[in-house]
Amino acid sequence: MSIDISAEQVFPISEAPQHIPGRPSVATVWRWILTGTRAGKLDSVLIGGRRFTSIEAVQRFADRGTAVGTGQPAPARTPRARAKAIAKAERDLVEAGI
Repeated sequence: MSIDISAEQVFPISEAPQHIPGRPSVATVWRWILTGTRAGKLDSVLIGGRRFTSIEAVQRFADRGTAVGTGQPAPARTPRARAKAIAKAERDLVEAGI
């Protein structure tokens, strides 16, 4: 899932520890974005050469991590998130000429 900057509270990665419980290091947040965990990657967006994440992305990441850690299936995407993913896939196919 990607971040909807018009609907989510975004902030630069350098400020992420202030918004995440336990205040992980900035290096940890970067690792979550680039390589992820068993729960997947922390969503981020690149704007003008700077990387941002959001409160909502952190919540989704925490929900997936909690589900994986307790042996439950990862939470399902919302209908809006599913529709956005479908629209993006369709755009990608059109751009690829498929």
